[in-house]
Formats: sequence, structure tokens, C-alpha cells
Amino acid sequence: MHRIPLLAALLSLTTAAHAQHYQSDFPPEEFKARWAAVFDRIGSEAVAVVQGAPLTSGFQLPRQANSLYYLSGIETPHAYLRLDGRSRKVTLYLPPRNERLERSEGKVLSAADGDLVKRLTGVDEVLSTEAMDARWPIGDAAPAAIWAESVPAEGYAQSRFELQAADAAIASDFWDGRLPRERRFVELLRTRHPRATIQDLTPLLDELRSVKSPREIALVRRASQIAGLGLLEAIRSSEPGLYEYQLDAACRYVFLLNDARLDGYRSITASGTDNIWNAHYFRNSRTLEAGDLVLMDYAPDYHYYVSDIGRMWPVDGHYRPAQRELLQFVLEYRNAVMTRIRPGVSADAVRAEAKQAMDAVFARTRFSKPGYEAAARKLVETGGGVFSHPVGMAVHDVGSYRDLLKPGQVFAVDPQLWVPEEKLYFRYEDTVVVTEQGVENFTAFLPTELDALEALAREKGIVQTLPALTAAGFERLASPRR
Repeated sequence: MHRIPLLAALLSLTTAAHAQHYQSDFPPEEFKARWAAVFDRIGSEAVAVVQGAPLTSGFQLPRQANSLYYLSGIETPHAYLRLDGRSRKVTLYLPPRNERLERSEGKVLSAADGDLVKRLTGVDEVLSTEAMDARWPIGDAAPAAIWAESVPAEGYAQSRFELQAADAAIASDFWDGRLPRERRFVELLRTRHPRATIQDLTPLLDELRSVKSPREIALVRRASQIAGLGLLEAIRSSEPGLYEYQLDAACRYVFLLNDARLDGYRSITASGTDNIWNAHYFRNSRTLEAGDLVLMDYAPDYHYYVSDIGRMWPVDGHYRPAQRELLQFVLEYRNAVMTRIRPGVSADAVRAEAKQAMDAVFARTRFSKPGYEAAARKLVETGGGVFSHPVGMAVHDVGSYRDLLKPGQVFAVDPQLWVPEEKLYFRYEDTVVVTEQGVENFTAFLPTELDALEALAREKGIVQTLPALTAAGFERLASPRR
């Protein structure tokens, strides 16, 4: 594989840097189309309300809740959106101007910026959150229903299932037990408007988000490009004696250099059999050793959209025979699935076609152990998670693609093979979008063939160019120069 110079590749991705207080990825017309879809679904006798994220409780980078950002692009904390089906009007509620916060952090869009916000977002009206009295959101005439989300709001590095699991743990804590913010919001709506039916907005928004627009696809593509470049630099940097977290650092450098200041999920950088076996290992503190594989699964949050990619490679640039045997089989199955993804068929149908295609692979493969063949056959029989999960504003995104595949659906292709008796775990992961013609693999530029991964791992990367600072090295730098 010919190496693309890293600096040239990074510069080609970098956008113009400028301070801004509102996103530039989506025009008002795109939000208006999303609002129209909501209005069509809730009907003419209902209102829908969306609650934004609160002010951060520390110095972490603020990130808006996905639903409110999806419908407005607004990042201001404690914002609310009302979509009134009776008038098909959209109102954005923003807090009053917080001069103290602006002195500290810079411009924050507020209720004082009403005319500007209307031009930026296309909403019909901008009001202060101070106007949200006990009659809000229905006004003087009660609607038939109020639609609000029933699930936890996704934020930075968060997906719904993990949020629900965390809420369940809090609920079971005898000395905590507090209600999730979203559930409290729904309870307040129900208490203050007992005559209105409270409907769940969640499935409606999930359905809309499950099919990405061209602008959303472009953002996932860019997130995938940045993720792939980071992974390439981590592979090049691998060598015995480094720490897992140093490969993580190589990736993170590429993310930050390309305007992805957040990560979509915590880095999985696992080396050695024990760490790789824990599929969501995150400690990243082990020393790399010759003979080990590295499993890396890491991607950025780029402008509220993420990717999800993974590769496995040898620390010293040479796969051992069993590693090559099993990982090659996973690659063969991954290719059989990838080439058959297209609109108008189900995920089950694609798996069935891929299973049939693997008959020829089994016929020519000589497994070194019966357990390896059993693991391979189980992968093909079950799919091994190959159609893993949707990807979008969250790494485990909302919506479903289990019926007939549609253009614009984005998901991870992630075949996984387990050999429990030897604690072996192998996988490939890519993020793809269904197109009118078939499928686009956003991470197709990454090496997949084992020889190419070996060759890349034998190169030198950014960790060798900018090595970690030792105590002796610091003393040399800190000592006075004569």
C-alpha cells in the first residue's frame, strides 16, 4: 500500500478556522423539512416539545442534546423547542442573556438575539424561557395531545442504551434514586396539563433520524475520514514497548487537528488476549508486546456526527499463524456481506446470501483446530453481529434498519468471531451508508488485507516522530542553556 503523506491528507480535510456561535452545516430549509415531517405525524390538534441540554456542571466542552440540535442546530443550554401542530408554527425558547457567561466563554445565543436566531434557524418566533409559565406549551386552548420524548437525551459520547442502563443503576441506588431529567419533564407536563394526553415523541424522531440526509451523510463521511486517518497513524506507531494509550494519543491528535474536538465514544485500544477479549476495554494502560495483536475501535464526534471503525493488527508487524487464519476468515465474511448490501432487501436476506457465498470459502479453508472451524461456522450461521447498529449522531444511533434497507441508512458492519476456549476474539468494523446503487463504505480507504496491515504496522508513525517525554529528557530540556 502506498502511504499517503499524513500532513497532506490532514490539510485536505481541515476546514477554515473561525469563531462562530451557530453551526454552518445545515441551512434553515433542512430544519423546516424536519419540522414539516413532525407536523405531519403529530397532526393538527397537538403540540410537540423538545428539551435541550442543561448548562455543563464543569469545564467539559458543552454539547447540545441530539434531538434539539437535530431540530434547530442551537447549542445554547436550557433551550426548548415547541412545534405547534395547530398553527404549524415553531417557537424556540432561549434563556435571557447571561452576561457573566459570555464574559467568560464568548457569545452565547440568547433570547436577546431573537431576530438573528430566526434568520439562522428559520423558526417563526424566539421567546425567553421566562415566558414558559404554567400554561406552556399549550397556551389558552388545550390541544388533544402533547408530544415529548420519554427516553434519556443523548449528549457527548452517549447512546440511548447506555443512558438507560445508567438511569436504572441510579434508580436502584437506595441513597440516590433520583428521576432522570427527561422523565421529570414528562411528569411536569402531565401534572400541569391533566386534560391533555401525553404522547411519546421518541419513535417519531427515531424514524426521522434513521434515514440521513445528504448533509448528514457528508458529516458521517468526514468523521469516518478523520477516524481512518487517526487509525492509520496508530497502526504505524505500533511497536513493542509502547503503551496502549500512546496509540490512543496518535488517533486523538489527528481528531483534534481536523476540528473534531470530541470523541464519539471512549477509545478501545486493547492489546493482548485478555484485553481484547473484553470487547469494550477502555483502560488502555498495558505495554505492547511482540506477538500481540492490537484491537482499536475509535472515532471522533465531528459536528455532532460520528463514525465507528475497528481494525486488528500485529504489534511487531507480523501475524502469527492462528491470528492470520482466523482474522482472514472474518475478512472473507465481511467482504461477502459488504458486496451484497443494497436497497430494497432486508439485513436477513443479505446475511443469507453471504452465508451461501461462504460455502466456497469453507471448501478451500483448512482450519488448524476443530474449535476454530466451529467458531467460523457459528459466525456465518448467526452473522456474528455483522449488522451491528445504526450510526449517526450517536455511535449506537437510534432508528432501525431491520426491514428493507433504504438509501440514507447508516450502520456499522462488524463481524465478530469468538473462540471461548482460548479466549480469542477477532473482528473488522466499518461504517457504511446504503445508496441508490448499493452501498458506500466510508472507511474503504483503510487497509483490510492482512499483508497491507502488516506492512503498515512496520512503518513509523507520529509517536516515533514525537516520542513521550522521559524524566531524563525533561531534565535536559529544563536545564539552563549556556
